[in-house]
Amino acid sequence: MGIPSDLRDLWVERRNAPVIPSPAEERKISNAKLCTQEGVRAGFKNASIACVASAVPTLVAVRVVPWAKANLNYTAQALIISAASIAAYFITADKTILECARRNSQLEHALRRQGS
Repeated sequence: MGIPSDLRDLWVERRNAPVIPSPAEERKISNAKLCTQEGVRAGFKNASIACVASAVPTLVAVRVVPWAKANLNYTAQALIISAASIAAYFITADKTILECARRNSQLEHALRRQGS
């Protein structure tokens, strides 16, 4: 089972071959990093807002509503709050990263058209 040693050695040789990335590749990599950072920042902001927006009604309901007082223990409360925060983070980060990628794609397309 596994990769035969001669195939593995060939793969390692090709992998360690000196490859010089083009400036376009470096720009794409830096744009991808910037998009990811932007997505993380926006996701964290919205996750914080969602945390507060879900924590306040949950904690109030546990103290006021008899059903919630009887049925929602600390774990259930934490799950409600964290589920809202996690969903907000991933949805926002995904939308932000896709928007940034679309913007970069349109910019590259415009630059390519301008160059020809």
